[in-house]
Amino acid sequence: MIEKIIYFDHCASTPPYEDVARTAMEVMLKAYANPSSLHGLGAEAAKLLERARAQVAAQLGTSGGSWLFTSGGTESNNLAIKGAARHYRERGRHIVTTCIEHSSVLEAVKQLEGEGYTVTLLPVASSGHVRVEDVKAALTKDTVLVSVMHVNNEIGTVQPIREIGELLRDYPKVLFHVDAVQSLGKMAVDIEGWGIDLLSASAHKFGGTRGVGFLYVRDGVQLQSLASGGSHEKGMRAGTENVAGIVASAKAIRLAVEGIPSRGKVMAELQAKLRQFAELTPELTLNGSAPLAPHIVNFSYAGMKPEVILHMLEQHGIIASTQSACSSKDNKPSRVLLAIGAGGPVASGGLRISFGDEHRDADVDLLIAALRDIIKQLKPLERSTGR
Repeated sequence: MIEKIIYFDHCASTPPYEDVARTAMEVMLKAYANPSSLHGLGAEAAKLLERARAQVAAQLGTSGGSWLFTSGGTESNNLAIKGAARHYRERGRHIVTTCIEHSSVLEAVKQLEGEGYTVTLLPVASSGHVRVEDVKAALTKDTVLVSVMHVNNEIGTVQPIREIGELLRDYPKVLFHVDAVQSLGKMAVDIEGWGIDLLSASAHKFGGTRGVGFLYVRDGVQLQSLASGGSHEKGMRAGTENVAGIVASAKAIRLAVEGIPSRGKVMAELQAKLRQFAELTPELTLNGSAPLAPHIVNFSYAGMKPEVILHMLEQHGIIASTQSACSSKDNKPSRVLLAIGAGGPVASGGLRISFGDEHRDADVDLLIAALRDIIKQLKPLERSTGR
């Protein structure tokens, strides 16, 4: 009988902080009016909305710019990329991004290609990092946008955002978008200092509620709305705001940001322990190299279907994942692992472990023990398949 469930899938979604859940319920019951309404109840809801906006800005260190509220990271990425490209199409119709971006970025630029834009997909090194010199080489007089994620959602590699931002300061007509869904609230992010024009985040990745996203927009940057409707969110995102979720998620940002120093230290130690185990286990291949976000470890058992291992882990009370949650049902080799040069068996066998606030040494010890047991069970199958 499983006594305890250990949840190692925080990259897909985090459990909300209890205080965040209570806040969401309280606001939902008391501030249910539409914040765009002119009556007193609407005005109270609007005040809560603007207070949350100010709290987000203060916690994330932005003195200028605007924070727009969306339905999640996918909408934030789409609004940033398509909204900026379409508004500034007279500047140029060339977009630069990387081959390891989240599908919400890659599908957005693919849609723009159908509208006549050209897209450069930059490769990454075998370590899983984009090279700043490749970004520079890709820029043309027609480039309107560069989009690079901060932390890769599968292998945890930290991209050189500060260096790319410094490069783009010499190209004032090129906007810089960063998908920070896997880093905001978990690592330090210097939005203004790094020269970021647009930054996307998602509340349920750091203890907030599902259905709430954030999009930072630097002063002076305009976006074409993706939806026709009212003039909500400075006219850049039509639709009634999710006041309860937004207020609660602003609190989640505060709790997450305040915990970054202590959380980062604990997670880095857990990561080191798990990576050392993988390095010393012949059946496993580690994916991605430093610099890495402290909350992600990715490794492969080449030749074994990862879903088999996931189900075996679940029998031990351990929850993990393969690719990003959005791609986990594709049954295809990970395009991120293929991009870093992994062969087909390794790219098809990736497992992702992602830590949360609740994890300690004992949890990783249980994971390692479970993996040892699973590998022992799978060895005869490995031999029979001629691996």
